[in-house]
This record gives sequence, structure tokens and C-alpha cells, in this order.
Amino acid sequence: MKNWTKKMKMAMMAGAFAVGLTTFGASADAAAAAEGYPAVEEVRAELGKEAGTIFEIGNPNVNYDKYFTGKTFLAPLANDKIGVANVTFTKGTINHWHIHHGTCQILVGESGRGYYQIWGEEPKEILPGTVVTIPEGTKHWHGAGPNNMMQHLSIMMNGEGVSTEWLEPVSDTELAKLK
Repeated sequence: MKNWTKKMKMAMMAGAFAVGLTTFGASADAAAAAEGYPAVEEVRAELGKEAGTIFEIGNPNVNYDKYFTGKTFLAPLANDKIGVANVTFTKGTINHWHIHHGTCQILVGESGRGYYQIWGEEPKEILPGTVVTIPEGTKHWHGAGPNNMMQHLSIMMNGEGVSTEWLEPVSDTELAKLK
């Protein structure tokens, strides 16, 4: 629990009791096809080859497409004081640099292989079981490895004063560092 604030620890414990899984079906597949996403079943089959996948894939993350290099799926798991979502990244998909204001972000690797990078540091790997705390106000990115899919839980506080500032795409120089 290194680097977690007391407030986040308490919210995390409360959120653990509030997490509810939502099953997505044919509507997710129809939305995926309409937006150029792979079918949920294709993603589920690919992730089935990886250890750790336990949450639903969710729906195509079309509202945030412009901030990702490829396709992602989003399955909200809680939406009160703490936001918990399962995020599925298709092969090689990462998000742009961004900053979370008013909250830290906790990433919990579930399946596949991915990376995250904090501005000024080298990229670091995210594997199943990896827990990463991105401090509030820190420029960073995260996503799947170049040849891998990845799922992680994203855990953040919700509420007044919490926002995400989306920035520039990650440079080819930074991406070349990924294995």
C-alpha cells in the first residue's frame, strides 16, 4: 500500500464492498462493430489466453477514442465516491499523456502485459498483480505492450474538483523503448 493516501485507502476499502459487476452482451458487440472495434467475443477469446482476466470487458470506449492509439473497452464497476473501472486495451493500444487533478490514480494489472510511464522517468511494465499509484497532478500514460492486450483496474476518487486533462500523444521515441 506504499504511496496510498489515507483517504484513498478508506475509499478503496469502502469501494471494495460496493463493486458490482455488470454483464454486457449483444448490445456491446453491435456498438463495437459500428465503431470499428473488434467484437467483444474476439477480445474475450484473446484475453482468455492470458492469466488473470476476471471482469467483464465492457463496452467500446468510444467517448475517449481520440485519446488512445487504438481501441479500448470500459466496464464501470462502481460509481459513487470512488470510481472503479475495468479497462481493456487491444494489442499495442496506449493512451495519450494525461494528468488527473483532484485525485491520484491506482492501476491494478489484471491480465496481459502493459506499460505506464511517469513524465521524466523510463516506462515500467504492468503485469497481472502489479499495483501502481500515480500521484495527483502527475503527467503519465499507460496501456498495452506493442504485441499484447492488457486489462487493468483504474481506481480514482470521484467528485467535485476531480478531472482529467488530456495532453499530447506519446512520442515514437518513448514507444520505441517498449519491449
